[in-house]
Amino acid sequence: MVKENYNNVIYQFLYALCVLVPFLNIYELTFFVWFLTALVTISNRYSLGIIKIIACFSVILFTAFVASFYNSESTYNFFRDIAYFLKPIIGLLVGYQLYKRCQDKFFQTVIYTGVFLSVIHLAIVLITFLRFRTISVNLLREFCGYHSDYEVYVLVILLFYKKFEINWSSKKVMIYIFLVALSSFLYLSRTNFIELIIFYIALKGYFVINKKSLIVVSSMLLFVLLGYTAVYQSNPQRSGKGIEAFLYKIKNAPIEPFKTKINKEDWKDFNDNYRSYENILTVKQVANDGTSAIVFGKGLGATINLGRKIWTNDGEFIQYIPILHNGFATVFLKAGIFGVFFLVLSIVLIGRPKKSSFISVQNINLLLIGTAIFLIVSNWVFMGLYLKLDNKSILLGFMICYREYLMKQEREQNRESKVLK
Repeated sequence: MVKENYNNVIYQFLYALCVLVPFLNIYELTFFVWFLTALVTISNRYSLGIIKIIACFSVILFTAFVASFYNSESTYNFFRDIAYFLKPIIGLLVGYQLYKRCQDKFFQTVIYTGVFLSVIHLAIVLITFLRFRTISVNLLREFCGYHSDYEVYVLVILLFYKKFEINWSSKKVMIYIFLVALSSFLYLSRTNFIELIIFYIALKGYFVINKKSLIVVSSMLLFVLLGYTAVYQSNPQRSGKGIEAFLYKIKNAPIEPFKTKINKEDWKDFNDNYRSYENILTVKQVANDGTSAIVFGKGLGATINLGRKIWTNDGEFIQYIPILHNGFATVFLKAGIFGVFFLVLSIVLIGRPKKSSFISVQNINLLLIGTAIFLIVSNWVFMGLYLKLDNKSILLGFMICYREYLMKQEREQNRESKVLK
């Protein structure tokens, strides 16, 4: 028993390490830690469900690999893309394998990791405030982080802790909710706010189509539309400070990914709609290479010529970019429409519910449905599971294995009840 508990602590630590390491923004370190963890926790058995999801990402990688032989790209970009395209595969395996090693510790592991991450973030916010004697949207995002999808997962689990049958005191849960909610808010990430709304609707069961869900979702959409109209009419300025700067980002959010005409000589128009600029160039430059590039992509190492040098968050001036903000566009560049199909298929497979009479399984199903819907947004604006700062694939693998563990328990109970009868 002591040895088993010791092993559980070790694997829980590895889980926390794999979740936390991407925040250091050193992809080589993230890849090393994840790959090493995948090796030391390798399993001799995997479910068909996780194999199907991993197969989708493997097909994308293989398609891009083959397509690269028909295009001459730099060796460095080629191998870097291999590492990036392996990321969701390794992440899913790590999460899946780690849960098999520390069963019955799902919520403790997930929540304690999230709370620790929130405390670290809040400490960084405090240090930033003490350093500059002020706080602003730009300071928060530049020095404290741009977003944290993981903390939103933890927050929504805590908000619905009774649904997940977590037997903790309400006082303990409320303290954790306060810490994680405050930390999540201070990222001032539009995507995280959207994520929280999607997960809340999902766990309320409103994505399961019926009369009530249609009324609720329609009402929510109307509320969001009215809220956005109010923000738009208030006309927050780009040069505004504090909350005005944040409202300006909200005002620009629905326009930025979909704008079709951008004046790259106007720095305001270029910066505010940069994601659309990337997408426009990607479609044009891939299409210029003919039908085979459209269908199967330009391969690993392929880049997009921005036509000018830009300053990146990594502190570099670059003109040829190998990775875009948009996950769908990046996969289209490397693996074409064929690859995009399998990316969409992976999202469908993640969101496909499993039949069960267990309440916990049903609620994990709802959270995975919400995840699938959010992945559409995440891939559109933040590269989805391919983002180098992203750790959702770890949690997804962990969650999928947890659901399978619960369903195995259900099958065993059903067999026992049949024997007794």
